[in-house]
Amino acid sequence: MKAAGGSGVGERRGWMAAGLLALATLVVLLIMGRPPICTCGAVELWHGAIDSGNSQHIADWYSPSHVIHGFLFFAAGWWLLPRLPVVWRYALAVGIEGFWEILENSPIIIDRYRTATMALGYSGDSILNSMSDLAMMSIGFWFAARMNWRVTLALAIAMELLTLWVIRDNLTLNVLMLSFPVDAIKVWQSGG
Repeated sequence: MKAAGGSGVGERRGWMAAGLLALATLVVLLIMGRPPICTCGAVELWHGAIDSGNSQHIADWYSPSHVIHGFLFFAAGWWLLPRLPVVWRYALAVGIEGFWEILENSPIIIDRYRTATMALGYSGDSILNSMSDLAMMSIGFWFAARMNWRVTLALAIAMELLTLWVIRDNLTLNVLMLSFPVDAIKVWQSGG
């Protein structure tokens, strides 16, 4: 699944579209009243504890799931939109990830996380974390664009297994628990 970046005016417009979509995400999150940084007042490059600092700093144990989003968006674009230049597929991925960041920080999804998953005290993301999530997705997208699909798949599986082992959560469980909560999984994730 290797892809070239494209060239010329169309490529510049694709990059501009991706930048504008990221900026639009930031503006909407500001309008929604999301805190720019952690309300604790600190900015950490890595927050490894599973506590109220999750989704507040630059990176945490949920960052790999956003890298995997990028892998998945690249694969979907490669499969569904093969004639669309890769930079425009990337802009589309930025738009989808941005939409998710907005939806994820809406009261309905925040409440869903609190009731259906192990994230009992989840209060949504800081804007810094949401923008970092967009960057993580971008890293994943461009990694997948330049790497053999087997390497990308192996890395996705490794990241899923690592986060499952370390925090008892990953992208797969996150989607499952948001969609069809399983009480036994919630108990296991909580350490029971």
